[in-house]
Amino acid sequence: MQSHCVRSVLCTLKRPPRRETRALQPPSRHRGTSSGDDPHGVGRFMQLCVDRHYVSPGHTNTELFQRGVSCVYGPLGVELRRNLLEQWWRSVTRSSAQVFGINTLCRSRDTATGGRGQLGIVESGCLKHLIEKHELSKEQLIQELEKLIQRSTSLRTDFLQGALEQFVPSLDLVNRKLPFGLAEFGPCFRPSDAEVTQTSLAWFCSPRTSSQWLDHWAQQRLKWWRKFALSPSDFSSIDVPAEELEEATSRGVRIVYSFPWGREPLETLWSRGHTELLQTHKGVHSKLQCRDGRKSVPHVVSVTGNMDRGVMAFLCNSLQQLKKEDGMQKLLRRKVLKLHPVLAPVKVALDIGRGANMELRQVRSTSERIISCCGLTRVSVSMRCRYDEMGVLFAVVVSENTLESGLLQVRSRDTTIRETKHISEIKNFLSRYISAADNL
Repeated sequence: MQSHCVRSVLCTLKRPPRRETRALQPPSRHRGTSSGDDPHGVGRFMQLCVDRHYVSPGHTNTELFQRGVSCVYGPLGVELRRNLLEQWWRSVTRSSAQVFGINTLCRSRDTATGGRGQLGIVESGCLKHLIEKHELSKEQLIQELEKLIQRSTSLRTDFLQGALEQFVPSLDLVNRKLPFGLAEFGPCFRPSDAEVTQTSLAWFCSPRTSSQWLDHWAQQRLKWWRKFALSPSDFSSIDVPAEELEEATSRGVRIVYSFPWGREPLETLWSRGHTELLQTHKGVHSKLQCRDGRKSVPHVVSVTGNMDRGVMAFLCNSLQQLKKEDGMQKLLRRKVLKLHPVLAPVKVALDIGRGANMELRQVRSTSERIISCCGLTRVSVSMRCRYDEMGVLFAVVVSENTLESGLLQVRSRDTTIRETKHISEIKNFLSRYISAADNL
């Protein structure tokens, strides 16, 4: 069914448009590949993401990716985003704070919220048929449009409304005691027709501690982003200027990344008070009151992240161009995607020479089973020179010598050092390495 997003109609009939959070410094649209046409290396960076299977080919995909919204990811891009979301979920739900996961529908016909946090869609044919009714007056046309919108399906633009609705049903889990939080992630839809992989934490706390909790979560979130960074100083936090505060918010903090073209927001934290919570539950104070030294209607601190832009930030942050001289004093350049071990889509690449005999292929099969838990990928011999650019942590080479001795060559992405290890040692070696990196 063909659909049409009636954004202008929604803004006119429902309420004034909410202020959009714009990029702090919009990225330049460089398309060339020469240094003159591409001063920040954006074009070369995007091409690397395409060539190494993080983003699918096509100008539309690279443009969406640069805007920090969902695109058609390649196989490695899908894995990187999945790993990033898993780490976010762990950091939020397994922290010392009491946070529960929830799941809300991205589509709904519920109009009880008055359209807040929703994007209405109607069938284009119905809208066209209505507009062509020239006999209708302006007032009649508006009334018909309102009815059409009320019957339409809505797509969520954020997760906050779902968390506010789930607040009362969740109170039994905490015995009506503050503070606690509700977390969720998934796709959201912007009025600009862009789909974003969004993370959300709604933190409910007493009014007198809301400012401290905003500072707490801002520090925690910045620490989390820096944990996986090759250059942590590229991630920073800034206060939202007073003129950019959203409706019903008193303070805001942004976690930003310094891309070559300027700073862009990755997560935004708001101190929202209790206005929206009261509106959602019809202003009934009695069912919202919780205990935290005294009875009160909780304030809400929201933390909203853009994980598509987060993927781009870590790819950009981890890319290194190294120089070294070979034995002939020839200068060599090597691109390395030094993604954090827990984020790297491919932990291990298992390689075998061309024309390998049947026995050697059986050894490879055994090796695959042994290290499959470490993120094995099968990559052809022609990909060897590209492992570093793909961010592969280790390359394990099966040779004819393996048949007799059981020894394998293990090459590290970060040091380029080749170590010889027995096939039985590989699993524990890789597991310890990744576990140690995760615990830093």
